[in-house]
Amino acid sequence: MVSIKWCLKQKLGIRILEPNTNICNSYLMMAEESIEELERIKTKIWIATASYYTFYYSLYALIIRLGIKCEIHSCSLEFMKEYLKEFYDEIDIELINKAFFARNDLQYYTNRPVEENIINEIKIGCKDFYIKTKDIIIKLTEEQINNIRDRIQCLKED
Repeated sequence: MVSIKWCLKQKLGIRILEPNTNICNSYLMMAEESIEELERIKTKIWIATASYYTFYYSLYALIIRLGIKCEIHSCSLEFMKEYLKEFYDEIDIELINKAFFARNDLQYYTNRPVEENIINEIKIGCKDFYIKTKDIIIKLTEEQINNIRDRIQCLKED
């Protein structure tokens, strides 16, 4: 299991940079494209993959808007769990993790079946997550951004 401290030490882990609305919007567009593809996909592996990336691109759009960069997916998920509690609840965290593991299991561990009900749950849930995240980004204040960035910076300096 990863930790924020571990992620801060990794070359591609959590880093602070300038908040970027343009890149944020690009990731939101990528999430929208994944949602559009979901309507055409029929196989479990690709439904799981498109659903996961809808979650991930949505989350990453918010992370970039905050001025954080992270190229390790498990670190981004840990960041969400630790620093975005005011925006996401336990159900959101559980659902994105289900999508993460479903995609991994189907792509890399073909002997690990993923139940149809989980595939359906993440397919539906990723769309709601995208809408929720887009709303969070719209309502995000500079005070919230600075608070999260300051907390990361303090941990980084420890």
